[in-house]
Amino acid sequence: MSSSSPDSDGFYRLSVPLLLTVAILGVFAFIQVYSVQSILPELQRDLNASVVEIGNAVGMTVLAVALISPFIGMLSDALGRKWLIVLSVFALAIPTALMTQVQTVHGLLVLRFLQGLAVPGVSVVAIAYVGEEFRGAAMVRLITGYVTGSVLGGFMGRFLMGHLAEFMSWRTAFGVMAVINLVGAWLVWRGLPPSRHFVANTRVADNLATLGRLVRNPALQVACSLGFTVLFALVGLFTFINLRLAAEPYHFNSGHLANIFSVYLLGVVITPLAGQLIPRIGSRRTVLAAVIVSAVGVLGTLATPAWMIVLALAVAACGVFVTQSATMSFIAHRVTSGRSLASGLYYGAYYCGGFAGAWVGGIAYTLGGWHGTVATLIVVQVLGWLIAWRFMPGLAAPLASGQSPSRPA
Repeated sequence: MSSSSPDSDGFYRLSVPLLLTVAILGVFAFIQVYSVQSILPELQRDLNASVVEIGNAVGMTVLAVALISPFIGMLSDALGRKWLIVLSVFALAIPTALMTQVQTVHGLLVLRFLQGLAVPGVSVVAIAYVGEEFRGAAMVRLITGYVTGSVLGGFMGRFLMGHLAEFMSWRTAFGVMAVINLVGAWLVWRGLPPSRHFVANTRVADNLATLGRLVRNPALQVACSLGFTVLFALVGLFTFINLRLAAEPYHFNSGHLANIFSVYLLGVVITPLAGQLIPRIGSRRTVLAAVIVSAVGVLGTLATPAWMIVLALAVAACGVFVTQSATMSFIAHRVTSGRSLASGLYYGAYYCGGFAGAWVGGIAYTLGGWHGTVATLIVVQVLGWLIAWRFMPGLAAPLASGQSPSRPA
């Protein structure tokens, strides 16, 4: 078990093993969500799938996350924290292992959806657990560790699957990923101390009343609309760029595609920098500038040289990371009650955008190639910019000392 022990107030003290455990939580919350992106060309070929179908191999997972995120917090509030986290990490291994037997694209889509159902049991509940069991600097450092782990998880899933597929079949690679998930579940079970401050809340009527108030909150409506456009652009960009780079004249294999996702690691640097920028110029100005930066990156992927495409992907990703941080900060300032449920609603809209990006982006790629996909992404980003420009208020109150907005991968 964890070496952490409670202090005089009953809250756990920070320790290096505990910090590593929470970072591992972040890794396993997102390691499977986007893992197929680096092998999409192989999946399309072997499963005889259309562009739209193979795009939905990403979209079905984020759709499942979107559907269950608003409600997993209420489930955890009623039933507990640690056991649900461990069970969710373990549950991710089951559909991952079953992918070793996939013979049709429809079977793959079903299993990818089942993977997504398990993700919020880690991503949503982990933040609630840390907020209950730790205080002060320990809580801030653990949340920062979780966010860092989530960025690493998003990268590692793509990176590992891409390079594993170089040396073995993609079906065998999924088996390896399932074993990694089982190891992660064991590490979390051993390293995460039991809940001490959890108090069950089974008052469903109160939760539903809070839900009703939140869906009518103008600030949350703006944030959810903006979040939809953010992940639409990110998923559409990083899903279908793989198909472009696997085709002529580039002929990238799965390892090459996996390496491209190294630009995702920029989130480890950009997220804390954004946290310093947002209080100075406000969420609205930050979003307006960041969306423009991201759109410039998306347009840059129309270039021909591979190195320019990778650079453009990095620019686009940085804009998305800053936009997401500013939007989460905006929610923290403008929503003063029911924050856990508000975050769940935001994540629901955010991941619905990811599903739409995978689906609509695939249609655009089918009809107009990469130029069609880029045009679609730009239209959605312009919509996001207009939402922020028209409906987000000016400077928000500055972040409280030590506060750090969380960011899903």
